[in-house]
Amino acid sequence: MKQYTYLIVGGGMAADAAVRGIREVDADGSIAILTREPSPPYQRPPLSKDLWTEDLDPSQIDCGTASEGAEVFAGRTVQSINPQNKTVSDQNETYRYEKLLLATGGSPNRLPFEPTDRAVYYRTLDDFRTVKDQAETTDRFAVIGGSFIGCEMAAALLANGKKVSVMFPEEAPFRRLFPKKVSMDLLRLFEEQGAEMIPGIKLSDLHCDSESCRLVLENGQLMNAGAVIIGIGIQPNIELAESAGLKTGDGIEANRQLQTSDPDIYAAGDVVRFYNPALDQMLRVEHEDHALQSGKTAGQNMAGQSLEYDHLPFFYSDLFGESCEAIGVLDSSLQTDGIWNGVHEKGIWVYLKDRRVVGVLMWNLSGKMELARALIAEPEPLSAQELKLRLGTFLAEENDE
Repeated sequence: MKQYTYLIVGGGMAADAAVRGIREVDADGSIAILTREPSPPYQRPPLSKDLWTEDLDPSQIDCGTASEGAEVFAGRTVQSINPQNKTVSDQNETYRYEKLLLATGGSPNRLPFEPTDRAVYYRTLDDFRTVKDQAETTDRFAVIGGSFIGCEMAAALLANGKKVSVMFPEEAPFRRLFPKKVSMDLLRLFEEQGAEMIPGIKLSDLHCDSESCRLVLENGQLMNAGAVIIGIGIQPNIELAESAGLKTGDGIEANRQLQTSDPDIYAAGDVVRFYNPALDQMLRVEHEDHALQSGKTAGQNMAGQSLEYDHLPFFYSDLFGESCEAIGVLDSSLQTDGIWNGVHEKGIWVYLKDRRVVGVLMWNLSGKMELARALIAEPEPLSAQELKLRLGTFLAEENDE
């Protein structure tokens, strides 16, 4: 039986950050990572961004985890955790740990159709390689989903000269997250860039052979594409935690130190559900900043620290040279207020609960994240006039830089 001071299940960016957090406190403790993927931890944002738009090789997105003295076991599927014996078993062997981190991420939501190699639920480096190979021989892609993965991949393929059709059940891209004005302007932006946008509709059926796919929309419309990319969200991988008797819900429940209901087992990344004091609510976040910060904090605490994870994560996206950064709760059903002059201009929106700011969306602004954090941290409700003044400050300071 292999024995390690620190054992990490999951091989994403949170796992790499945890290794680095451990090493800040403990330079010598043994560390192992068990990951289902065939690759060691790598940066995930380039999968839908830089790998398509920059002269970047997939080998360049490796996180370099091994340089920190961590042993990476790739292609391992963990089958069980025994908290009483402090062991983890995969298909090959059993490992003993002193501290365990669950950074198991999430699995793509799937449509009720037969799996096929030509329809990719886009999430991993292998998925990138598959779609990249398809792009060598395929001119037309269909994209299912109108949020981050769908929109970023549609933009990437358009930038590579492909014909792209994008379908989603909402009236415009990002409609569940962004105010209506922003989403409708994004719809027009994609159309200007040559995308066929098909809003307000779902896929009814999908048939693929070795060369192409035939899509049937719920209105009976037929569509042909060389390949299909699907990005309709994920579900947190909580099965191992559940079988080990840990507290779960929409993710693995953790305390302020990112400990689960077993104090020797921690959770980080997409899978962890944690309390955020700035918003005074439980969150589960699926973006890079959270993976890095929660992984680092969990690693430091596994190695003997007692740090509270108070970080409010941010996220970002880039589409056709336009950029957005956001922080907090983005829910278009909330009351919103903002300054907006279109997708090619600078803009800002806030999301409100009881006149308190709980989320901030910044468009074509840079270096304003701390201002956004301060706005969310305001302890008292803001009047409409105060809010307009604060929003104007974002744009005024940007113009002065």
